[in-house]
Amino acid sequence: MTIGALIAEMASAGLDVHGDRPLAPLTTYGVGGNGACVVKVSSSDQVIAVSEVLRRHPGTETLVMGRGSNLLIADKGFDGVVVVMAPSSTENAVAVDGDIVEAGGAMLMPVLARRSVGAGRGGLEWCVGIPGTVGGAVRMNAGGHGADMATSVVDATVLSLRSGQIVRVSAEQLGFYFRGSALSNNHVVLSVRMRTSSQEAATGTAEINAVVSWRREHQPGGRNAGSVFVNPGAGDESAGALIDSAGLRGFTIGSVSVSEKHANFIQAAEGSTAADIAAVMAHVQSTVEQVHGIRIYSEVCLVGFSPDLMTRFTHPSHSSALHVAAKEHLQTLLGEHV
Repeated sequence: MTIGALIAEMASAGLDVHGDRPLAPLTTYGVGGNGACVVKVSSSDQVIAVSEVLRRHPGTETLVMGRGSNLLIADKGFDGVVVVMAPSSTENAVAVDGDIVEAGGAMLMPVLARRSVGAGRGGLEWCVGIPGTVGGAVRMNAGGHGADMATSVVDATVLSLRSGQIVRVSAEQLGFYFRGSALSNNHVVLSVRMRTSSQEAATGTAEINAVVSWRREHQPGGRNAGSVFVNPGAGDESAGALIDSAGLRGFTIGSVSVSEKHANFIQAAEGSTAADIAAVMAHVQSTVEQVHGIRIYSEVCLVGFSPDLMTRFTHPSHSSALHVAAKEHLQTLLGEHV
């Protein structure tokens, strides 16, 4: 199988597909190389069509992207199929059924927060501070302001690009852990159902405004992927505090620097490279360990880098028996072991 043949099959299926497309504009860092095959989808039917093509070409690497707000793609790019989730016009609305709010996987989290509040539902105001999509937030168990997806999600409808099966998966079966889940790059979150409570719209709007104000005051804008390092265990200082007290605020390689405003943010600029971002991450990790004796790990997903670098930034617990079992159980539910 060649990428060219795969692209031709997707094009014949009526999909919006292109070869050798830049991925940098699809991420909030604005860095990274090209994707060998980039297909944009805006409906469940289109995702199913992508899956049908991929199932004829087993072993093809896949990467599912939303807004790219938690991704660092290597300068060499990604030599596989990149599935870019784009919200359709119907995915700008939420469905409310009692205490449950349902949203499409491609909906942006700030839109989810505002639509839920507008429907008189509370509990998801914190989502306004997450720049990514709902599906990406489920995959990474995004969170903030004392809440996260693990405590909000009832279940998610997930499609396996490997098997083509679509299954409604419970929060428990999603295998949530801090800033992660059992979902992989073979999985597309089509929709999510979340628990909420009844609330006056004015109250929710005030909470949303408070979250937005706090973020603007304490976190930088510009080219970044949010918090880079996961906070250590209970009893330790936050990753940002550890980085700051290690004297790393403002540390720079090339045009990439540790933010002066929030030490757990790494800022890129026009012309920055993924290699420089990874180098800043490595220096921060090493320095914090030297100064504090604590190793911190990335909550940003790295794509296309060397296995050694990926291992360096991945928390050892991700390969624990518990997490491995959760991933295998989800794969079985989605028919990937058949």
